Amino acid sequence: MLRQISVAFLVLGCTTLSILASGQTAVSWKMKPSPLQTRWAKEVSPSNALPEYPRPQMVRPNWENLNGIWQYAITSAGDQTPPPSFNGEILVPFPLESALSGVQKTLQPDQRLWYKRTFNKPAAKGKDRVLLHFGAVDFDAAVFLNGKKIGTHTGGYTGFQFDITDQLKDKGNELVVSVLDPTDAGDNPHGKQVLQPRNILYTGSSGIWQTVWLETVPAVYIDGLKMVPQVDQQHLDLRVNTPGNAAGYTVEAVASSNGAVIGTIKGKPNTDLQLPVPNARLWSPNEPFLYNLTVKLLYNNKVVDTVGSYFGMRKIEIKKDENGQERIFLNGKYTYNLGVLDQGFWPDGLYTAPTDDALKFDVLAIKSMGFNTIRKHVKVEPARWYYHCDKEGILVWQDMVTCPNNSADARKNFEKENAATVAQCFNSPSIVCWVLFNEGWARYDQQRLTETMKQMDPSRIINGHTGENYDRESPKDPNEKWKSSDLTDIHDYPGPGIAPALPGKARVLGEWGGVQVKTPNHQWNEADGWGYISIPAAAFARKYGFMNKHLKIFEEEGLSGSIYTEPFDVETEENGLISYDREVIKVPVAELRQIHSAFIPPTSDVAAAFIVKDIDTTNPDNQYATMLDAYNKGKKDGPFLQQLAQMALRVNDKPNATKISNDYIGQMKAPLTRSQMAFINKFTTSSRDKGFALLMDNRDQINKTLGQRQADARLMTIIYSEEIKPYVQDAAARPDWNKIEAKTKQYGAPGEEIFLRAKTIHLLNQKDWDNFAATADQYVGKCAAYIAPNELNTYAWTVFENISDPTHLNNAANWCQHLLKADNNPAYIDTYANVLYKAGKKDDAIANEEKAVELAPSSDKKTYQDILDKMKKGEKTWK
Repeated sequence: MLRQISVAFLVLGCTTLSILASGQTAVSWKMKPSPLQTRWAKEVSPSNALPEYPRPQMVRPNWENLNGIWQYAITSAGDQTPPPSFNGEILVPFPLESALSGVQKTLQPDQRLWYKRTFNKPAAKGKDRVLLHFGAVDFDAAVFLNGKKIGTHTGGYTGFQFDITDQLKDKGNELVVSVLDPTDAGDNPHGKQVLQPRNILYTGSSGIWQTVWLETVPAVYIDGLKMVPQVDQQHLDLRVNTPGNAAGYTVEAVASSNGAVIGTIKGKPNTDLQLPVPNARLWSPNEPFLYNLTVKLLYNNKVVDTVGSYFGMRKIEIKKDENGQERIFLNGKYTYNLGVLDQGFWPDGLYTAPTDDALKFDVLAIKSMGFNTIRKHVKVEPARWYYHCDKEGILVWQDMVTCPNNSADARKNFEKENAATVAQCFNSPSIVCWVLFNEGWARYDQQRLTETMKQMDPSRIINGHTGENYDRESPKDPNEKWKSSDLTDIHDYPGPGIAPALPGKARVLGEWGGVQVKTPNHQWNEADGWGYISIPAAAFARKYGFMNKHLKIFEEEGLSGSIYTEPFDVETEENGLISYDREVIKVPVAELRQIHSAFIPPTSDVAAAFIVKDIDTTNPDNQYATMLDAYNKGKKDGPFLQQLAQMALRVNDKPNATKISNDYIGQMKAPLTRSQMAFINKFTTSSRDKGFALLMDNRDQINKTLGQRQADARLMTIIYSEEIKPYVQDAAARPDWNKIEAKTKQYGAPGEEIFLRAKTIHLLNQKDWDNFAATADQYVGKCAAYIAPNELNTYAWTVFENISDPTHLNNAANWCQHLLKADNNPAYIDTYANVLYKAGKKDDAIANEEKAVELAPSSDKKTYQDILDKMKKGEKTWK
């Protein structure tokens, strides 16, 4: 039976870990503090960091796991050779930024991360080769062995390997890996990873984040399998790939079930074979039946290589139901895809699950709640995650990792990684749908890329654009919106909603829900927690049931699938049905299963491993009076004060919220944690608050950590309210700007910036054009990088319309240069052209206005063309 044979391979592989561990010395690794921790984190140690065989669909016994303690160093990105010394220890394969790595540092775009460890040469005989495998390294990796560079790889989500045989020595092989990862500051697909986490964007996962391992193979070996189930033809399309010269070699594949041989095939490697599977037992969420597959490589009828694998026979397609509705059909039967948006983040391991049991738990949890589908959102998981989906039985919609921007390099990387993702995940029967674009994020050539994906894999559904309705630049014609896609797909928060009906396409709701339900004591950062809508725990079960009744109406109207946001909270995004630490479920599981049974009967029992506790539906704020009394009697520990301050704010007791938050902030000491920074930023509303001084003293670090200049924004709001607003509330006011400047100067850069901005806007509103232009030039000169493009455009256009002085016009033209660096928007180019034209630079003006006409959307082309015609005729373009 497949599962017995596969497990035997995996157990055999695990025994090799002790060989590796014997070469390691005592270590001082320790998990770093984390706002939340899953129950599996305590099981992690240097001797058992993800010891399972990492590739369940191509298993060999001769392997060694290189996970464990490595040395690490962080240097300048320009350093091309390993550093002479290393900073300390890191636990591979946990990302640098994770608590489980033992480091928990952010890799900056101008830095390079280095890894180093030693190992002995694996046992080999004759012409055997030794392969070095990396499950995934984010993003740009270079690998050195014994001082020699053996290869490079770009792409943060797919595996790669090198033949290292010729560089090996018997003992003490030194392996060094260098990594560049700009996270969201480069042209690399990075999913939801960012340098400054916020809202729907989360902490980065730089460097090695999947298993590293060695494998011993013969000189010619099985390098890969490609399997396509052909249910109607009763066979499995099979290709057995080998590298190099395979002349004289043959392959033999045997499919079996319960120890009985089902079908065999012999043939040449690197050719398309058909393995008979008569009267197949079909794979589905209700019965995730898997066949065992043994593949042998032979030379002169002698077996030289063997791998263990598995496959599932299933068929996915779009067909009309008995009512003529286009539907998703699995194995010839309409199957509603009831799913969740799974992002694959962990509070302790970030992109890397603490253990394989934790990885499996997520699949079991989703299935136990009564879903049959997972949309894996802009992340590619380790092979073992897909193995658990295959084995447990859940349908997977696999997203491509989003194109990061519109540059040529970004698009090149996106298409390269799409092809690698499809190839790597191709054999998993649970994957039934590839998802190309999400909500218009850096979308381009949608039809071409959708059709390319269909050519790569004609056996699955292709979702060319999920959440198309969020794409501001989408085509006007509905028939063009999902061109060549098998689905029409919208997002609706909180929803639900239904996508339009188009011929040949099934309708799905690619995202919906997003209801925030807070789980006290199980939150990543209470001060920053958010959701699309927020409701109390006591009201959520009823709300969720009500929403699903509406969803059922849409299903009856023709909806074939829906993806709820989301199964688990992720950092500050608290939309999950389960808390981020996987401890608290927000609707009892029996009630969830009952709600979901309106769409599909549960496909399994609640898993024994699915251990969670029901959320406390009593309002925690009911305890406010008791907790406040304890505070007044002297209870002042930090976690208590943090919780009580949040509670005071919720019950609108602002005086006590200020008092309690000041007590808590007064206990804080540098270095501040991200949670403390967010708390300070939220509760500091006056220069008299204790947090004000901390914001001033730590503004650069808080800006960097929280993003979006949150410390500066908070400081400027307070400075404006206290030092400027009283004097400019009347648009006709004539304030003493020198006096105001003297007051704001004490606050340094934030004071200077808000002073110049307030003065600029006030003079603009007063139509004091000359003073406005002079002040705006000061403001732009000092703060251009922080001024919103629309605001900067308004300043330049105001000068163009109202001022003829050449100095002011030339200054405005310089402002536009900053503007165009930020955004090559045709409206901004038009402003620049008009300013140049009025300043007497006709040729430059015409050249830029021609560019504006070329780039303009059709609705604006005539306006810009009329201006261009006036410029060419020498006519005024201003009133």
